[in-house]
Amino acid sequence: MIRPPRAAWLLAGVCSLASTGARAAGHFDVDDAGTLDPGQCQYEAWSGRTGPEPTTGLHIGPSCRVGSVELGLNLDRFSAEGVRSVVAGPQLKWNFFGPAADAPLSAALSLGAAFDLTRGGRAGGQFVLPVTWRPTGSLQIHVNLGADWATGTGARTPRGGLAAEWALDDKVSLIAERSRAAGVWTSRIGGRFSLTPLISVDVSASRTGPQGVRGFVVGLNHEFAWK
Repeated sequence: MIRPPRAAWLLAGVCSLASTGARAAGHFDVDDAGTLDPGQCQYEAWSGRTGPEPTTGLHIGPSCRVGSVELGLNLDRFSAEGVRSVVAGPQLKWNFFGPAADAPLSAALSLGAAFDLTRGGRAGGQFVLPVTWRPTGSLQIHVNLGADWATGTGARTPRGGLAAEWALDDKVSLIAERSRAAGVWTSRIGGRFSLTPLISVDVSASRTGPQGVRGFVVGLNHEFAWK
């Protein structure tokens, strides 16, 4: 279906900024297979904007390791051309293969639900299978396969992606990824900068959809012990 330019910008913007997943990868679209260590919690917060209109997004996502799984809660607010939407929902992530942080190969299962608190309607959600391969101590390759269910309509679309994460040292990592969500492809490149061993800042730039809609996101990640 051919969309008018204004609608195309909004669709690309929401696909670039939105996600129901609480990812260990911060605001990047492709998740890794890792989870928090037992007794640890974290919160992720990021803000971004994309397109000339623009579309803006704000995310807050606390999570904790409880037993063998990581449980989280996601809260997202989107705004475009004066129209606002707030989406919230729980998230569960379970690493079922290669739980050690330095395992050469690991895999996890991530499930999430999303509820539109602004307009109501059918709940949405996400299912993702993240796999991480570590060919060297400084390089990680992440592969995602899954599906999204849109809030309101419940329409299901496949989700997938490939990402490379290269640690220059213990403070700076470069990340490049290519992902597909809601039928739209996004290319993203950025970096993670560790301010302390438990606090990091993410910065990335993206291009989404056939028109190459540009986006920019800044995020903060903070891990801490809860017991």
